[in-house]
Amino acid sequence: MKQSIPLLLALLFSISCAETPHVPASSGAGRTTASSRNLASYDPEINALLAQMTIDEKIGQMTQAEQDALENIDDLSKYSLGSVLSGGDSDPSDNSLQSWTDLYDRLQTEAMKSRLGIPILYGIDAVHGHNNVLGAVVFPHNIGLGCTRNPELVRRAAEITAREVRATGINWTFAPCIAVPRDERWGRTYEGFGETPELAKSLGAAAVKGYQREGLGDPLGVLACAKHYAGDGGTAWGTGLVRKGIPGGRFPLDRGDVRLSEQELRDIHIAGYVDAIKAGAGTIMPSYSSWNGVKCSGSRRLLTEILKDELGFEGFLISDYAALDELPGDYATQIATSINAGMDMVMVPTRYREFMSALRKAVDAGRVPVARIDDAVRRILRVKFAMGLMDKSANHFADRSLHPSFGSREHRAVARQCVRESLVLLKNQGGALPLAKNLPRVHVAGRNADDIGNQCGGWTIAWQGRSGAVTTGGTTILEGIRNAVGSATKVTFSRDGRGANGASAGIVVVGETPYAEMDGDRRDLALAPEDAAAIANVKNAGIPVVVVLLSGRPLILGKSLDEADAFVAAWLPGTEGQGVADVLFGDFKPLGKLSHSWPRSMDQIPINEGDEKYDPLFPYGHGLTY
Repeated sequence: MKQSIPLLLALLFSISCAETPHVPASSGAGRTTASSRNLASYDPEINALLAQMTIDEKIGQMTQAEQDALENIDDLSKYSLGSVLSGGDSDPSDNSLQSWTDLYDRLQTEAMKSRLGIPILYGIDAVHGHNNVLGAVVFPHNIGLGCTRNPELVRRAAEITAREVRATGINWTFAPCIAVPRDERWGRTYEGFGETPELAKSLGAAAVKGYQREGLGDPLGVLACAKHYAGDGGTAWGTGLVRKGIPGGRFPLDRGDVRLSEQELRDIHIAGYVDAIKAGAGTIMPSYSSWNGVKCSGSRRLLTEILKDELGFEGFLISDYAALDELPGDYATQIATSINAGMDMVMVPTRYREFMSALRKAVDAGRVPVARIDDAVRRILRVKFAMGLMDKSANHFADRSLHPSFGSREHRAVARQCVRESLVLLKNQGGALPLAKNLPRVHVAGRNADDIGNQCGGWTIAWQGRSGAVTTGGTTILEGIRNAVGSATKVTFSRDGRGANGASAGIVVVGETPYAEMDGDRRDLALAPEDAAAIANVKNAGIPVVVVLLSGRPLILGKSLDEADAFVAAWLPGTEGQGVADVLFGDFKPLGKLSHSWPRSMDQIPINEGDEKYDPLFPYGHGLTY
């Protein structure tokens, strides 16, 4: 770097942005479309900036607060906070595109009033579309995308998600999840692409490339965050989180202990991060879980020695939601343990003032070296420089010209393609599928046939998701069926499957209702009695029976599989239920291949390809076509 750069930066960053900046119509001006520079190449500029920063400003950059837990909005500028987030239920009052955009601009405006005017990163869990926002396109969850075996389609889905996130101004998504779920009882199984590291590697890297597009400086891209490092999908049954006031007291798998050798951990659970780093992931989120009794958020071996030193990760680490609270010891000890282990930014939703004060005391007492603080802030600023956030001539506000494309027909068409390619045809006895479009009558049944909330699953509008009309746009599967058939075909519906007599065929849509982490842990994966009864009622009508299963994991099917002439695993397809109808009525042949081995009974769980005794109901990779 030229010797004049430090002097110039010192001058630039000594100017306070005390006045509210103009909010432009577009944020594209002044932004680069890509960055070919290695993140560490920004260090000379960053070192000049670090020399101007106080220890409190550095600690502020390491702090991420929940936006609706800010005690005062001016805390953003007062403490020079590095980031805010919206957790699963942290929304503006009406949850609209306009309100989200206004919220982002309001917070970014305040952040840039700090002495150095450093913009914030705004993080959100856009894990299958911009799924917190009404009107957004919601894609299939990763378990379904894993069945596509199509990295280019996964990249395209992430690219569209990034564009919709950018429409609200937000610049960071806590995705992709590249967990390798090894026990389907885990409530986050659907967040991983499948049970093998190969899927985490290829599809995780594709998602990173889609989110970040042409590079961190792309104005239509967002900062990706590979999560949850490492081994969250490999926890042992019964080692999960214990929480007071919860019936039973324990979530058996969530936040549990991964009991593997280092080589096994590398082979299965770290492999995806190698490819994510190669793909350019700017951030990585350590897991709540433990590895052989040591919390990942406090493991120097995992965070520094392997991830940073060995794998060469140059971005920064962001903790999970209040994750430091689960480390051993008092709060001061928890903070020192995690920061010294290599954590760079800490997600402290409500305790951000307490965190900053405690970390400052730890630095003053010598429990956390200043060099470690500088390293953390340098990594955070690397990402901000690469994203163009440190360019004083650029606009850092929402690009409202993207609003017309939000939830657009073009975006939904890609989601519909994702649905089509994710469906796995498990059984097709006697060529029951595809159905003809000119049948006299089709009877549709099941509690999930006309429920867009159920077909989207968790992490949709609400953290845990919810049944019913939770989002705007899209079609339910019942609506898709009605759209698919000809005008001569009558489509009837009953939730319980009764009234199917006389129909030409029955389609029963059953499966799980929404859940997310913790609440999704299940000891028994049997099909719900209500669902089994609906299938039996249609079977008793003496007509061909097609079952469509919506679920975040393989379920135990029992005799319901025998009662079905055709059985389709549709996973959690999102808002575009029309894609399911496309396959049922032959407009698109089923292509999906199982991303998880399908167990015969609970006695077989956990079951994974490569097990010594491997006898699943349907093997990993199974999938019929027409």
